[in-house]
Amino acid sequence: MKELIEHIARSLVDSPSEVSVAEVVGEKTTVLELRVAKADLGKVIGKQGKTARAMRTILGAAGTKLGKRCVLEILE
Repeated sequence: MKELIEHIARSLVDSPSEVSVAEVVGEKTTVLELRVAKADLGKVIGKQGKTARAMRTILGAAGTKLGKRCVLEILE
């Protein structure tokens, strides 16, 4: 899951070296914390949050397949 979000984010931003994903694993829920450069924050979120919503949808579908609930948080 972590690699999936990291790959998508690196494809979107101008400075892929500053992309980092931290994974907080719980019993039934996994929280993925995405950090990007301040200048790239808008690219990851997208217009009206559409890009972020799409990433969350993909993450949710992949998590369902594994039987876990996955949540994406985009941090500044």
